[in-house]
Amino acid sequence: MNARSAIKEQIQRVREEAIVTAVNRLLATKGYDAMTVDQVAAEAGMAKASLYKLFTSKEELAGAAMVGVLDRALAFVDGLRSAADAAAESGQPITAMEQLQAVVRWAMRTQLEGEMPSLPAQNSNLSASLQSNDAYMDRLIALSNRLSIWITQAQTSGQLPPALPAELVLYTLFARACDPVLGLLKESGQYSDAQIIEWVTSTTFYGLVGPGAVPAAAPMA
Repeated sequence: MNARSAIKEQIQRVREEAIVTAVNRLLATKGYDAMTVDQVAAEAGMAKASLYKLFTSKEELAGAAMVGVLDRALAFVDGLRSAADAAAESGQPITAMEQLQAVVRWAMRTQLEGEMPSLPAQNSNLSASLQSNDAYMDRLIALSNRLSIWITQAQTSGQLPPALPAELVLYTLFARACDPVLGLLKESGQYSDAQIIEWVTSTTFYGLVGPGAVPAAAPMA
């Protein structure tokens, strides 16, 4: 590859990153239905015609944003696995339940920071586009497999009810990434992000009553 081609590829990568960052921000703040390609182009600081040279549709833009957030989720999960291995070697093992809770906290923190894409639950065009997106599906399967290992371990050790379908637990954890409760509590202005995350984590795993259902309030940030 000559220098000119290398520079051209670098410029394209920078443009793609700017677009994906803009899409992620708009999906987090406006949602998929309200987001327009014009808004993405304006947010990314480029002409719509230039954007269409890299991404051909609104669905493709959303797919790129989801690939990005799944990459971040996988990196976080892999970091947890490495930390768990190191902790086990030092004689202070981290349980599967603790790792699942850490993932849920990460997902909710990402949402509260305005960095989690918000996609509609029902949209046939978007669903079809995501299902045909190999990069998205590969990462989604990889993340599901990693979490499923911890779910099985937590059920085997009695930390989670073994009678619950593992699939139900997995979908429950995924749902925290788009939980409207987080935004409603944050918009009230009465609670810190730390309080919201701990309360919703607790109710996710223990319900409204039960061990740890009402943890001590975290101080306001």
